[in-house]
Amino acid sequence: MAAVSILTMVTTSGASSNGTLAKGAPVTIGISLSLSGDFSADGIAFDQGYKLWAADVNAKGGLLGHKVKLDIVSDASSPTQVVTNYQDLISVKHVNLTFGPFSSLLTLPAAKAVSRYGYAMVEGAGGAPSVFQAGLTNVFDVALPVANSLVPFATWISSLPKSQRPTSVAYVTSNDPFTEPQIPVAQKIMSPAGIKTVYNKVFPAEVTDYTPIADAVAAAKAQVVVLGSVDVPTVASFMQAFEQAHYNPKVFIATAGPDQGASFVKVVGAKNVSGVMVPNSWYGLAANPTSQKMVAEYIAKYGGTAAGVNADVAEAYGVGQVIAAAVKATGGFNNAKIIKYLHSGVSLKTVLGGAQFNALGENPQMTAYTFQWQGAKFLQVNPLGNPNTVKILFPKPAWGG
Repeated sequence: MAAVSILTMVTTSGASSNGTLAKGAPVTIGISLSLSGDFSADGIAFDQGYKLWAADVNAKGGLLGHKVKLDIVSDASSPTQVVTNYQDLISVKHVNLTFGPFSSLLTLPAAKAVSRYGYAMVEGAGGAPSVFQAGLTNVFDVALPVANSLVPFATWISSLPKSQRPTSVAYVTSNDPFTEPQIPVAQKIMSPAGIKTVYNKVFPAEVTDYTPIADAVAAAKAQVVVLGSVDVPTVASFMQAFEQAHYNPKVFIATAGPDQGASFVKVVGAKNVSGVMVPNSWYGLAANPTSQKMVAEYIAKYGGTAAGVNADVAEAYGVGQVIAAAVKATGGFNNAKIIKYLHSGVSLKTVLGGAQFNALGENPQMTAYTFQWQGAKFLQVNPLGNPNTVKILFPKPAWGG
């Protein structure tokens, strides 16, 4: 069957040709999430964020008077399964809209799959350059483009007085589209400042034993470690190996994992978190009023503290806010109209901050921050000069300190 015929069949079965729904009918949003596998901690946090958003919307009458129904299926962190899931959600279950999965690794194949049906894919965890270099016009990332995530960190460390500035750095990263693009950008800033690269390695994403790699980093005795990680278990494995090797770098930053709040602390231990840094664009104590409201709702439902709320929750919630604004502005659930609207240069507000998409679907408005665990507190430490930035804990305390 021709692609046009498939698209027509799917569109007319989920809603009328102009994107409207029958009175009283729910609007169904199809989502594939990593509820098991390598990305399960993130997938569960996204599940929480999407459900918090849906509950808030439904409490106010839904989208254009239609209650939101989330159809969430697990992809087991598999790029193959995520494609199957979205094809089934659209062509068999006839969902009206789609939200993105977790990770750039899964977002790219997912966005390609839904593009074939003419669906928009708003997502919050697919900011790698590879996602936007694929030539797709249907994908929109509400979060920070990942390539420049480490810029505030690299700028800070390079600007330290020479007497305090570290002289060596180790770069070690998973071969993941989220992590790898961040490393050369940071290196380009730090190398001219005299911070010599003494170790640089890309390891396969399928690695199960990180000890030999971590031991090699420890043997290089770098004063700074930049770890390209996508999850808590990876960071925890490196931290444990470093502690066992009695290696304590002055600075340790991981691209993901430490931002997962209580989930991170539970795995690595409260005595080890202090001084650990991570780039991101949101944290639980952000001053944004809508963010504070969401955090309060999260704590009421799931417990914990503001500092312990996973950033993935906010990214998922922001996805919902963007699609809600697009539905309201276009007056319906027509995906073609939603895509056109989001490409129009309109400025939107989310719990993450402002959202305005460029021609590729990136959100360059998003500010890059660096966060650090200082004792039990997760605090904003970059960019320097920002009114909410606190002094960086430097050097990092010893493990268990």
